[in-house]
Amino acid sequence: MNMKNNQICNQHHGHAVRLSLRALCLALLLAATTPATAQIKLGGKKIDLGKAAAAVSDAVNAATLSDEDIARMSSEYMEWMDANNPLASSESELGRRLDSLTRNITDVNGIKPNFGVYEVVDVNAFACGDGSIRVCAGLMEIMDDNEVLAVIGHELGHVCHTDTKDAMKNAYLMSAAKNAVGAAGGTAAKLTESELGSLAEAFTSSKFSRKQENEADDYAFDFSIQQGIDPYSMASALGKLVELSGGSKSGLVQKMFSSHPDSAARAARMKEKADAYVAAQP
Repeated sequence: MNMKNNQICNQHHGHAVRLSLRALCLALLLAATTPATAQIKLGGKKIDLGKAAAAVSDAVNAATLSDEDIARMSSEYMEWMDANNPLASSESELGRRLDSLTRNITDVNGIKPNFGVYEVVDVNAFACGDGSIRVCAGLMEIMDDNEVLAVIGHELGHVCHTDTKDAMKNAYLMSAAKNAVGAAGGTAAKLTESELGSLAEAFTSSKFSRKQENEADDYAFDFSIQQGIDPYSMASALGKLVELSGGSKSGLVQKMFSSHPDSAARAARMKEKADAYVAAQP
C-alpha cells in the first residue's frame, strides 16, 4: 500500500474512532438514566451500559491514584508481609549479619531504605516502592556477603528506577484491592485483610522486563564499586542462581527466576562488565 493510501486509511480510521468515542460517551450519559441491564449496539456489538459505566469508573479511579496513594499502599503491603512471614529479629544471627552489611545504606536517591530477613528457605529477595528490601534466609545461606550486598544493590536499583512503584500500581489494578479507590474522591482507602492478600498475590507474581533487569544489574554493579566490594559480585550471585537451578534446590530458586529472567545471560553480561572495569584500573 502506498503512502497516499495509508494516509486515506488513517483519516478514515481516525474519523471512525471519533464517531465511536462520541457514541460511547452518549451511551454512558444515557446510562445515568437507564436501567443497568440496558444495552446498546455499537459497531455491531452489544454493550452493557452498566458494565461500561463501571469500567470507565474503574479506569478513572485508577488514573487518579497519586504517588502518595502508591506509597501508602506499599507501606501497608509491607506491614502485611512482615506480619505474615517469619521476620528475623535484629538480635538473631541473620539479623545481625544483614545489619552489618546495610548499616551504612541510609539514603538512596532521597529514599530511606529499610531491610529485613525472612526466615524461609526460598532463594529470593524483593523490594517495594517505599524502600523496603527483604532478603530470604535461603539466599543468605548460599551467598557470601559481597554477593548478598550486590543482590541488595540490584533491588535498590528497582526502587530508584521506580520499577517497584510501577509494579505495585499494576498489581493494584489486577487485584481486588482496586475496590478501595473511592468513586467520588479517587483516594485509596485503607486496604482490608483480603484486599492486601489479593494485592500480595498480584505483586509477587509480577515480572520485570529484560530492560528493567539489565538496568537494575547496572545499578548493582555501580553500587558494588561504591561499596568497595568485588566488582564480580553480581556476576557471581547470578552464576550461583544458574548453578542451583539445575540441582536439588531448583524448586527454591524457581520463583526468583520467574521474576528475574535470563539469569545466565545476565551473569555473562555482568562478568564482561567486571572484566572491562578491572582491565581499566591502573
